[in-house]
Amino acid sequence: MKVTVLTGGAADERDVALATGVQVAAALRTARHRVSTFDTARGPLSLDEEEALRGKGVEPCPPAERPRDRVVAEGVAALDIPELRGTDVFFLALHGGAGEDGTIQRILDDADFSYTGSDPDGCRVAMDKHASKTILRKTGVATPDWLVDVFEADAVERRLGLPVIVKAAHGGSSLRLELAHDREELEGALRRAASFDDVVLVEQYVPGREFTVAILGDEALPVGEIIPRAEIFDYESKYQPGGAREVFPAHVDGALAAQMQALALRVHESLGLRDYSRVDFMGDREGKLWCLEANNLPGLTAASLVPRAAAAAGMTFPELCDRLVRIAAGRGAQGSEPAPEVGV
Repeated sequence: MKVTVLTGGAADERDVALATGVQVAAALRTARHRVSTFDTARGPLSLDEEEALRGKGVEPCPPAERPRDRVVAEGVAALDIPELRGTDVFFLALHGGAGEDGTIQRILDDADFSYTGSDPDGCRVAMDKHASKTILRKTGVATPDWLVDVFEADAVERRLGLPVIVKAAHGGSSLRLELAHDREELEGALRRAASFDDVVLVEQYVPGREFTVAILGDEALPVGEIIPRAEIFDYESKYQPGGAREVFPAHVDGALAAQMQALALRVHESLGLRDYSRVDFMGDREGKLWCLEANNLPGLTAASLVPRAAAAAGMTFPELCDRLVRIAAGRGAQGSEPAPEVGV
């Protein structure tokens, strides 16, 4: 098939998207697809540019300046170039911002193009942590208590206690995430959060073991455990060498693994996601599972968590990428289901 990998973009997670995109492109060529790679901000990438990006990796901090996203600004006309004509499936290797919140997906739907991943409504819900946590509560999935846009330390401490996590409600890759243990750290985190170009979410911190479950199609892949070097699995822990140890399959008993897999499928379905996702959990000291969030376009570098889960199930990275293309091609264009209503 002719596959165009859409990557890059203008979000804070641009570096992560490019790292995903160039590795996906190489994997799809291994799977014998005809592949073009297109940075939605800067246009087509040559094979030499892809190779340079594969050797670069992800910087410790997101880019200081973000380019203009051509696809968002110009719509589908930005994709009407000779290199991309005849595309059967667009593979979305985008993270954060317009690439993950449903904006790009809506543009592709309006043009009747097939693409990998969730539809615009599923993306919108999953990227909004307040909305998704509200749905999880309504469907009986435990998720830590939270507040939205509350900047008074007294109110946070009174309603959630300490410690708490302070983070952007629509961000990804654990950017702008802080753990506040005491009043002084909380006041500092809230001060810094006031500058976010985003809704701020303050969440009760649940100590314990962190787990992740990838969904592929309608199947939950083997459970993984994340053991960060730092206290929390933040942006640096995710993308810098030695930032975390990731164990696939996780060393847990079969009953607990099955429980997490069933919960992950329920979360995936409740939020209206499709094709694939990754659902993160914390197991507390009493053995209770708490859903932290669902990732509707999780990272797909060869070392990312979803490919690690697929490998634990006996699937190579090219096979995983090929499977996602074939799921999208089999569904066709405009094959979307309505997302759940959010009564907030």
